[in-house]
Amino acid sequence: MNRPESPASAELVDVRVPALPESVSEGTVVAWRKAPGEPVRRDEPLVDVETDKVVLEVPAPADGVLAEVLKEAGAAVAGEEVIGRIAPGAGAQAQPPAAAGGPGQPPAAVPREAGTAAAPDAGGAPAHLSPAVRRLVAEHGLDPAAIPATGRGGRLTKADVLRYLAARGEVAPAPTAGETAEAGGAAAAPSCAPEPAPAPGAARTVRREPMSRLRARIAERMVESQRTTATLTTFNEIDMHAVMALRRRHREAFEQRHGVKLGLMSFFVKACVAALQRFPVLNAFVDGTDIVYHDYYDIGIAVATPRGLVVPVLRDADRLGLAEIERRIADFAQRAREGRLALEELTGGTFTITNGGVFGSMLSTPILNPPQSGILGMHRIQDRPVVVDGEIVVRPIMYVALSYDHRIIDGAEAVRFLVTVKELIEEPERLLLEV
Repeated sequence: MNRPESPASAELVDVRVPALPESVSEGTVVAWRKAPGEPVRRDEPLVDVETDKVVLEVPAPADGVLAEVLKEAGAAVAGEEVIGRIAPGAGAQAQPPAAAGGPGQPPAAVPREAGTAAAPDAGGAPAHLSPAVRRLVAEHGLDPAAIPATGRGGRLTKADVLRYLAARGEVAPAPTAGETAEAGGAAAAPSCAPEPAPAPGAARTVRREPMSRLRARIAERMVESQRTTATLTTFNEIDMHAVMALRRRHREAFEQRHGVKLGLMSFFVKACVAALQRFPVLNAFVDGTDIVYHDYYDIGIAVATPRGLVVPVLRDADRLGLAEIERRIADFAQRAREGRLALEELTGGTFTITNGGVFGSMLSTPILNPPQSGILGMHRIQDRPVVVDGEIVVRPIMYVALSYDHRIIDGAEAVRFLVTVKELIEEPERLLLEV
């Protein structure tokens, strides 16, 4: 515990962990951005607390000096627990609050995707830099102002820093990010280039790093899924010719009218909702000896980020049009990259769609997201020879996979569900006609 000399405790302002939802029991202090004795400004990010879903940037509740750190990095903490104290008004000049709460109230914590913990404020790096950029700048003793920035609004990105270091001969250049796939992925595929072979006689080292709380939770849930469900997967293939031609014909008008691109994921969301309405057991889950059916359709969209997989949820997807689905998915993807997804956006969900095709996957067996009983896996679109009306033609084909809990879903229902999705995508006008 760090505790410099400070005024009487009665004058101190508590720094508290934000209230956590019932589904999140505790968090972990990742990093303090200020050391005891350093000045702080109200609303500036002060400490990062990681839950199994997001990292919360906890802002300072008052201007002053950080007087005490009661919970060091690595400590487990509960919601609303006091983890530090500020001596108000001493040594810090008040600034206009960026996102003030009510008078005398600390502002709400800003959630950030789990695994994006900020490095401590070293080397004088400006607070507006992302955690990864702050860490690189601090490690290499760089002046951020001297690095050409290419991010949105002139923001300095990690790739900018890596290119700058590469130009100085300090690190390998950053890989160029590929375009996000049309079907709604949120992160470019990682490079598959092999690691260079070590030079003869080079030291062989081993690194051990603790899992982030998010990664540990993912591992826990994956093992839980395998242990507690009777998972089976059925496969099919979809001719994407019709839906892709529809998109080509109307893409420009759609974007001008709605201000968002017409992707493929919205068609799959609509097709899955229609199939769930016909086969409601895939929208249900097992609770002891009961089957709990949902009369609503909250579709989870798996989003891959460099820090781990998150699954934001499209609430009431049956009530959304194609444009609104595309708009919300684009928003999810953007905020996932920026680490700004809220806790409530990552909870719930009655069915999940995941798209391995953004990374080049041709076929996979997705793992169920407990307690859900079904998950659809999309894959890469590949031109293949197929027989149409007795003729061999080349068509864009996607393999799809449906993993399901065989305890409550029979194989016939799973196969018919996937065939329904296939038919609706191959004849997209049926989505509009609801036939």
